[in-house]
Amino acid sequence: MAQLSILELGRVREGFTRGDALNDARRLAQHAEALGYTRFWVAEHHNMAGVTTAATSLVISHIAAATRTIRVGAGGIMLPNHSPYVIAEQFGTLEALYPGRIDLGLGRAPGTDQTTLRALRRDPSASEHFQQDVLELQAWLGPVREGQRIEAVPGSNSNVPLWILGSSLYGAQMAAAYGFPFGFASHFAPQMLDQALAIYRGSFRPSRQQPKPHALIGVNIIAAETGEEAKYLATSQQMSFANLVRGERKLTQPPIDDIDTYWTPAERAQASAMLNFSIIGDATTVRKGIDALLERTQADELMVVSDMYDQEKRRRSFAIIADIMAKRKTGARAHA
Repeated sequence: MAQLSILELGRVREGFTRGDALNDARRLAQHAEALGYTRFWVAEHHNMAGVTTAATSLVISHIAAATRTIRVGAGGIMLPNHSPYVIAEQFGTLEALYPGRIDLGLGRAPGTDQTTLRALRRDPSASEHFQQDVLELQAWLGPVREGQRIEAVPGSNSNVPLWILGSSLYGAQMAAAYGFPFGFASHFAPQMLDQALAIYRGSFRPSRQQPKPHALIGVNIIAAETGEEAKYLATSQQMSFANLVRGERKLTQPPIDDIDTYWTPAERAQASAMLNFSIIGDATTVRKGIDALLERTQADELMVVSDMYDQEKRRRSFAIIADIMAKRKTGARAHA
């Protein structure tokens, strides 16, 4: 049965502070742990007024310190922005503090614009060395070799599990070639999902970390007591994507009654294309959507994005989703 996890960006809501956003994320992780979610990841983005997870390793520590069993990690670290050695030190530290609970997902994109990339003091061509940097990072996190003069302390021998993340075929090819688990960003870039999964599974080479393919896919799910309420709550995320299309970096806005009063037909088309993998509705509708998605993709894990303004409603959404997946698992056992 597919595992269930959460992707979090620490979104800042209108009328609230950045500290509120980080603490909301922490409370959500505690809630997810109680509901039985497998992992809780945060993503590196820069120069976005509504996103607080740029210092990704710090946010992971903030969340892991408040939880006990759920896996916590990066979904992901944009490796071209960093030295592999420094990331090994950071995630080795996290593994030392929270043993057996840390994941390190790696992306090739910068997670920002070119102007901000210059502020990060990174060369835009750094992404061309992604494959080499991943393997270097894996070595820093592995055992110290005889004669090795430089050690990543406390990263060495931590063997933090690495994931390759992407929204194109490149990530699928690399994850398959080196035997990594693979996460596809279908929650905002769904176009190549089916082809990427086929490439990943068809050319996967087993590794010590990953003996068989493991495919995780992102999906936007807004669940509520009624379909009407879910559609209303979903307008906050839809406005965020409309703002992205416009090039406006706003905080998360409260939901509105009619999303078509907010976006133009062209903006709706662009935003809806990015949000194609969205399931919005009551428990029955969401169950059907999840069933169809898993039948289509045979994904090993769903990583859910459930962005909305009202945090109580958001926690309720994740509870409904967890209940649906638990019932699917129970039903599968009954038919086994």
